[in-house]
Amino acid sequence: MAGTAIETYPIHLGRGATAQPQPRYTGEMGWYEEYGERHDDDGAEGRLMAMHRFTKPWDMWEMHPRGSEVVLCIAGSIALLQEMADGKVNTVTLGPGEYAINEPGIWHTADIDGEATVLFVTAGLDTQHRPR
Repeated sequence: MAGTAIETYPIHLGRGATAQPQPRYTGEMGWYEEYGERHDDDGAEGRLMAMHRFTKPWDMWEMHPRGSEVVLCIAGSIALLQEMADGKVNTVTLGPGEYAINEPGIWHTADIDGEATVLFVTAGLDTQHRPR
């Protein structure tokens, strides 16, 4: 029996310590909207576990108001930019096996030099985006 690729099929971690495979990840914002429709009933306790590969900086900022997000670098390196409540931007550089936490309400984006693979555990309820 073969395993399931998390990069293709993310996992929803829900209430009651459940783990549910998700439909094929499309890379489109609509995928996240459909994820929300399926799992928003879990409220702030629900988490999306997903892994993505990046070859260029993100073109947007995002913020998760209802819970923390774990950002774990698997390969390469990523410079995570976190905009604090006072407007100061902290840069956290992550290499393989290193993580950072985006606290609730912290706007964040990332710069990539080369290629990076990153695992996210996200409290996605009410996530917001803005252009970079």
